[in-house]
Amino acid sequence: MKKEAYLTALSEHNMLMNNSNQELDTIAIDDAPIPVKQAEREYREAKRHANIATTKKYNTSSNEHFLIRWAHDYFPVLAVVLVVRSFIVEPFNIPSSSMVPTLYTGDFVAVNKYSYGIRLPLTYNKVINTGNPEHGDVVVFRFPEDPKIYYIKRIIGLPGDEVSYSNGKLSINGKQVPSEQVNFTADKTLTEQVYTPVKGSDPSRQWDLSPNDAIAMAQNEEQGAHYFQEKLGEHTYLRRYLEPSLLSNEYSKFLNQTISHDSSWSVKVPDNNYFVMGDNSDRSEDGRYWGFVPDENLAGKAVYVWMHKKPGLSNIPTFSHNRSID
Repeated sequence: MKKEAYLTALSEHNMLMNNSNQELDTIAIDDAPIPVKQAEREYREAKRHANIATTKKYNTSSNEHFLIRWAHDYFPVLAVVLVVRSFIVEPFNIPSSSMVPTLYTGDFVAVNKYSYGIRLPLTYNKVINTGNPEHGDVVVFRFPEDPKIYYIKRIIGLPGDEVSYSNGKLSINGKQVPSEQVNFTADKTLTEQVYTPVKGSDPSRQWDLSPNDAIAMAQNEEQGAHYFQEKLGEHTYLRRYLEPSLLSNEYSKFLNQTISHDSSWSVKVPDNNYFVMGDNSDRSEDGRYWGFVPDENLAGKAVYVWMHKKPGLSNIPTFSHNRSID
């Protein structure tokens, strides 16, 4: 009889617990057997502790500064982004025409950060040597005269090389770089974006270089452009020269002479340094004007154009010009 009474009471208690319209806290179980009462007390105690924990967590979360909560939620994502950008690959935007036709104004390039060694952020100290630049590599580096600015050029001379120029031809260690004039038709859309419109500094003038003038200048310049295919190391690329009538000879403090098609010059690359030039030779401020790039200034090797965006906030990016960089 005791066993049957116990089972009956336990069954009634379970039915009451499953009743969705009644809280267990209000169930009267004075007449229930001792094991049921014990279970009920344990349930109440567990529920009380759960409520206390939930309240503490809520109060703690509510009292935390929003920056702390934000950091807790997004720090793992930021950490991954930092590691990827610091050691694996980083995107860079091309702001000028110095590398035309390899790269155009508005191109976004992916830069392999571990091609030339793993470096620590901020200090740029190399901790793991994974490779060295080769002739013809397109590299991103911190500008020697202002390390806050990043430049992108092609490596012409490695440490110890003697780079010379004469009669319109480049030579390395006395051996002429293979170069042959070719017929090349530049992409019209990309060519028209070579020059970026510039807002006027004079309040009485709206533009120093209006959008229409920028397009006209680029089109006129392209009509006087000549392209030569060069092979340097494992890379085959196009170098762009302009008609002399489009140029004004510029003086190089580094070479201590005027740079022109008719000029001749020669430099010896020091150890742990590199000599770089832009593919758009007559529109590139490169090593001919300011000197060499120290090894510690190298940021990585440009390997791919992954997006192009015409300057201006209202312009939509395009992926139709994606290509590898040779």
